[in-house]
Amino acid sequence: MALTPSTMLPLGTTAQDFHLPDTNGKTVSLADFKDKAALVVVFMCNHCPYVVHLRAGLAQFANDYAAKNVGIVGINANDAQKYPADSPVKMKDEVKTAGYIFPYLYDETQTVAKSYRAACTPDFFLFDRGRRLVYRGQFDASRPSNSISVTGKDLRAAVDAVLAGKPTSEM
Repeated sequence: MALTPSTMLPLGTTAQDFHLPDTNGKTVSLADFKDKAALVVVFMCNHCPYVVHLRAGLAQFANDYAAKNVGIVGINANDAQKYPADSPVKMKDEVKTAGYIFPYLYDETQTVAKSYRAACTPDFFLFDRGRRLVYRGQFDASRPSNSISVTGKDLRAAVDAVLAGKPTSEM
């Protein structure tokens, strides 16, 4: 169980639009993913031990699903004044260090995070082609405090179900 559980945006909710800068200063929006069969929105940050724990697995997940028409976007809504390790400059370093191939956006006002009811990091939201929420939950059962390997098993199963036109498991 995560330290702070998700506040559970209801399944079926339409993805909220966003227009946020990435680590290169380019504005990225929901519309940029319009042709994707599925979209994973991950609320994350650089310093969170749970994100640090799974970052290599998240980078691998993105690589594995890039050719499968799955969009992935990371959003950092942390206050860079309170958490300097989560500043936009440090985010750019994190993209390089972690090997992320997806846009990593900065939500300085936390408006987008609040519209998604993101409550913790990482917080995963999976939307189908119609941008309806079909899964919100964990990457997998691995935690920094247990010996379970990081695989992305739960998110992978949900994405695979969406791509196959099947229902996802309730989370």
